[in-house]
Amino acid sequence: MALVILRVMFLMVAIALGVQVVRSDLFQSTFSFLPWLAFFGVMLGAAAVLAGDILIRRKRLDVITAVYFGAVIGLFLSYVLQLGLTPLIEQIPNPDVADWVKLAVAAITCYVSISVLLQTRDDFRFIIPYVEFAKEMKGLKPLVLDTSVVIDGRIADLIETHAIDNQLIMPQFVIAELQGIADSSDKLKRGRGRRGLDILNRLQSNPKVDLMIFDRDLPEFTGQPVDQKLVLLAKHLEGKVVTNDYNLNKVAKLHSVGVVNLNDIANSLKPIFLPGESLNVRLIKPGEDVRQGVGYLEDGTMVVIEGGREHIGEMIIATVTSVLQTSAGRMVFGKFESTAGSNGR
Repeated sequence: MALVILRVMFLMVAIALGVQVVRSDLFQSTFSFLPWLAFFGVMLGAAAVLAGDILIRRKRLDVITAVYFGAVIGLFLSYVLQLGLTPLIEQIPNPDVADWVKLAVAAITCYVSISVLLQTRDDFRFIIPYVEFAKEMKGLKPLVLDTSVVIDGRIADLIETHAIDNQLIMPQFVIAELQGIADSSDKLKRGRGRRGLDILNRLQSNPKVDLMIFDRDLPEFTGQPVDQKLVLLAKHLEGKVVTNDYNLNKVAKLHSVGVVNLNDIANSLKPIFLPGESLNVRLIKPGEDVRQGVGYLEDGTMVVIEGGREHIGEMIIATVTSVLQTSAGRMVFGKFESTAGSNGR
């Protein structure tokens, strides 16, 4: 309601401004349509401002504030520069040219100031009442995605469950690596690279996902491999690395950088089996021991059944004896009880 009232007031001010333009002597001429043309021009400009405000729903406070303070700093610097250049500007014989020089100085200083603040708004701390630029991240830490986790694709499914609301950071050098893989002469690599780019486009097209492309090169990136750049970027942003790569996991921990491993998340969500519980599984191959049979649950968990070698290819009922958690996943051990028949789960 407050926004509606604000927009109505803005429209009323625009109408009043248009009426003043019509009544002024600025457009008084033999052409009677010029004042009304100016009026409709003012109204069209006001409508464009309102349309832009309504259509751009996801406004970032740090971007708006960077533009605002960049313009203020730019105008201040242009004033200082014009004071310093006054002896030179006064030497210009044509006053109109002198005004254009002042305007050019103001435009250049404003552009440079806004550009610098937009590119470095995450790298410094600037506080005024109700507004804060801070390198220190407040609340949820950003998640820096690596190549393996994008190619894997499960990150998109996880984000769409709304279990994670963190901002996602996609470094430009990871995108470049994905493009290199997608252009590979190897068919398998090319398919993996294209899948990664598709997953990235899926995340970017989702309006509920806060995905930012980080396209700046930090000084510490020079000469570093991609994995090291990921760790340094996560440390710079005070975020976490999202990966499936075992080696990157270790490197991040050496640098005291948090890691989100999708394999660990998947393993933690698998059902827990307690000794003595019964489960149904289809045995598909013999185990390492003479009497063992091996099967897999729907989530990929390996099940080793003692006394199941004679029932390979059958759905059987087994009793859980123990559960082993390994770096590769969870393994369930059990002993054969009876066959479940073709109608077993």
